[in-house]
Amino acid sequence: MNWDSVIGYLAALCSVTSYTPQAWKIIKTRATDSLSAPMYAINVVGFLLWLTFGILRNEWSLIVTNALILLPSGLILVMTLLPRAKKDAVANLLDPGAPRTDRSDEGTPSGDSETKW
Repeated sequence: MNWDSVIGYLAALCSVTSYTPQAWKIIKTRATDSLSAPMYAINVVGFLLWLTFGILRNEWSLIVTNALILLPSGLILVMTLLPRAKKDAVANLLDPGAPRTDRSDEGTPSGDSETKW
């Protein structure tokens, strides 16, 4: 394997995994008030276009990468657009073991709107 392939695979891995922390945080906290739905909509459309391009060109690296990126970015977009009750239902389905607590619509569960890393 040559270096340009290694760099390409590492870039794809970073791209695919970059959405996972945000998606997981949304599942855990249900907090999406600070996210931009239009930004995620544009991202999802872009990933769909890259996926289509990859399919048309039979480029498996583009197909697999963009199909995988669509999962967490699409989840983030959907969770950003859903009303609170449906957002809770989706999150409970994806993480049934999570404790059910009363979460506010604003900020983190503690009511603190600053991002915690």
